[in-house]
Amino acid sequence: MLSTYGHPQYAYVPPVELRAGATRRYAVVVVGAGPVGLAAAIDLAQRGTPVLLLDDDDTVSVGSRGICYAKRALEVLDRLGVGDGCVAKGVSWNVGRTFFRDDEVYNFQLLSQPDHKRPGMINLQQYYLEEFLVKRAQELPLVDLRWKNKVVAVCQSDDLATLQVETPDGVYALETDWLIAADGARSSLRRMLNLEVEGKVFMDRFLIADVVMKADFPAERWFWFDPPFHRGQSVLLHRQPDNVWRIDFQLGWQADPEEEKKPEHVIPRIKAMLGDDRQFDLEWVSVYTFQCRRMRDFRHRRVLFVGDAAHQVSPFGARGANSGIQDADNLIWKLNLVLDRKAPETLLDSYAEERELAADENLMNSTRSTEFITPGSSASLTFRNAVLSLAGRYPFARALVNSGRLSVPSVLEGSSLNTPDSECFRGEMIPGAPMDDAPLREAGRELWLLDAVRDRFMLLCYVDTPAAVDATTLAALAPLGAAPVAVEVVLVAARDGVAPGGLRVLEDSAGRYAERYDARNGTAYLVRPDQHVSARWRTIDSERVLAALARAIGRV
Repeated sequence: MLSTYGHPQYAYVPPVELRAGATRRYAVVVVGAGPVGLAAAIDLAQRGTPVLLLDDDDTVSVGSRGICYAKRALEVLDRLGVGDGCVAKGVSWNVGRTFFRDDEVYNFQLLSQPDHKRPGMINLQQYYLEEFLVKRAQELPLVDLRWKNKVVAVCQSDDLATLQVETPDGVYALETDWLIAADGARSSLRRMLNLEVEGKVFMDRFLIADVVMKADFPAERWFWFDPPFHRGQSVLLHRQPDNVWRIDFQLGWQADPEEEKKPEHVIPRIKAMLGDDRQFDLEWVSVYTFQCRRMRDFRHRRVLFVGDAAHQVSPFGARGANSGIQDADNLIWKLNLVLDRKAPETLLDSYAEERELAADENLMNSTRSTEFITPGSSASLTFRNAVLSLAGRYPFARALVNSGRLSVPSVLEGSSLNTPDSECFRGEMIPGAPMDDAPLREAGRELWLLDAVRDRFMLLCYVDTPAAVDATTLAALAPLGAAPVAVEVVLVAARDGVAPGGLRVLEDSAGRYAERYDARNGTAYLVRPDQHVSARWRTIDSERVLAALARAIGRV
């Protein structure tokens, strides 16, 4: 048990299938109530789709798991209704520092631009995130969250998947149109379907020591290579809520995991780092290895794999849970359109296309970080140490320092759902890019762009002043009312005012939208429900917008 957290125990309720003695069919079943499975279920329910969520436990995660959640994941959590709670409880940070032996050789800022709602990163123990998500799921009547329901068998046909589920009261069967596998790195669903993950397992061991102590260290990420208190290895320090500090010690492959977890071995390591006078208590200790692997295909007929069930990376870079939350964000709007018969089932292939690309980026970055942190040969170690020695003085060497390239959202530049640019734009908001945030005003009230966009298709039209929108422009927008999916048209204006036709107006009060989206009078952006850019133009043309929309929902 932890001294700083009491794990909730959620009630098991006998399933209706056992009471009724009949097999029921569900539109969507999610297996695994971790952060990714909960995010998927909440997103579905908020879009009006009933969802059954199964978990084989009756509490949130136990022990030291993921702690770092990046800005993009926080923006998704905002849409799920838990972002404020996570940021309020978490430790926000933007600065990371890297040390070589006794000296700081490199530091970075995650978020150097002003005017963003969320910080570059927060640290928050995974059990808090899961507790917030469970509470949110329990608020939604369309989520049927069942604890102590363990899937023990699965099979599928062309139009459904059938599950056998074990409970304290016996085994029951159910059917589902779509099954989302969010059951973690040791996915039982993946094993039941005889599917494999491919990649590399790294031959090294790391000790996690979560300690409770009062310290005035800043809320920053500190990473040491070959420090005087742990020669020849690396150490990572993070601050968490409740005066808990995460310390990772590299041990080497030959270390005995059971011996290294014993307090008589852990405490001297921490004292060597912090000094004999620092008072602390051990909160959690474990030893781990890591791997960089993924499934070849994230979609298998009626089964869709997300999060660690689909891909695993090393912890350096915080790319695991952050990527998994983005998996769910990418998948759910597409699945919802398929269920509503507004998009073909082939749209789900684009989930695999886009998130397999993102997984490859994460695997590449994670592998490179791990190889820098744990050199596999004496030549690699010599190169690594030479880079670190030069980094304090020379910018070119700092670019080579790699203590974990931290999680950033993937730019889906090559996606089949994008409409390529036909006109010249500057900046990073290309088709496929995740949207940048910006401060806005609406009817005198401050708000953020991403909060205004939320989770639907939207056409953002930039104008100098709303009053200048004429009848010709309104006529050009009229055909969008017959679009196959709803598209909300919103004006982003350099100056406030009332628009004709009752259009919503967002004032670009600080000019950040115009700056970040290279917007001038007439510029239009079509954005997806997962807040990625789908297409952009310099003038509004309903035929081009409808064509881009058809492409974005897989009808082209």
